[in-house]
Amino acid sequence: MGGVRSSLRPSQRRSRRSCVVELRLLSSFELFDDGARVALPMSGQRLVAFVALHERPLRRDYVAGSLWPDTTDQQAAGNLRSTLWRVRRLSSALLDASGQRLQLGADVLVDFREAERLAWRELDGSAANGEPCDQRVFASDLLPDWYDDWVLLERERFRQIRLRALDVLCDRHARAGRISQALEAGLLSVAGEPLRESAHRGVVRVHLSDANTGEALRQYRLCRKLLAEQLGVEPSEQMRQLVAGLERVETRR
Repeated sequence: MGGVRSSLRPSQRRSRRSCVVELRLLSSFELFDDGARVALPMSGQRLVAFVALHERPLRRDYVAGSLWPDTTDQQAAGNLRSTLWRVRRLSSALLDASGQRLQLGADVLVDFREAERLAWRELDGSAANGEPCDQRVFASDLLPDWYDDWVLLERERFRQIRLRALDVLCDRHARAGRISQALEAGLLSVAGEPLRESAHRGVVRVHLSDANTGEALRQYRLCRKLLAEQLGVEPSEQMRQLVAGLERVETRR
């Protein structure tokens, strides 16, 4: 599966306008070929997603054994051949099946890989001096309704990256005085994992920077409630320090 970082092939960095095939794996599986939606059977979707989640050419026997583990090698190879034939009949440029290895075609754009690239630009600081990206690309999980082990592992890896990128964007926008964008990033991070205290802290800081003490307290109390009910723990000292004294002020009002 993909490593901690991803490096897109140059062809994958092309704009949507010049891309022949667009593969969407965030929120749900969708495929477009020259702008037209392509409906793949589930076996074809699993094959395409498996190849797309690896950034190296894959041996056919590895793909067959991974996707059809409960069959013989001969049956798995036959399943792969028939599935590959169906996929390429519907979208000829989607998969490169030359030789004994499979990989995505040269003109395939994958939304998951683009979102991952943008997230790493925020996390490593290379985007700090440029225009912030559209943070809504970090709002969705990878194939959330799929339960294959190879999807679960990659989904969790990407989830951690995208939520951390949202935390960075929340802080970046807040420092620049872009309160609405900061709140959007912070709340997207909270929605992605309501039990991440760091996301709640980011939202509290944004409210405080905008002198909205009531909203800051509301977010703190929500965090405290969730942590108590779901984990049986209290907010950290770091979180408590953020709102120290605010509840007394609120009571006097």
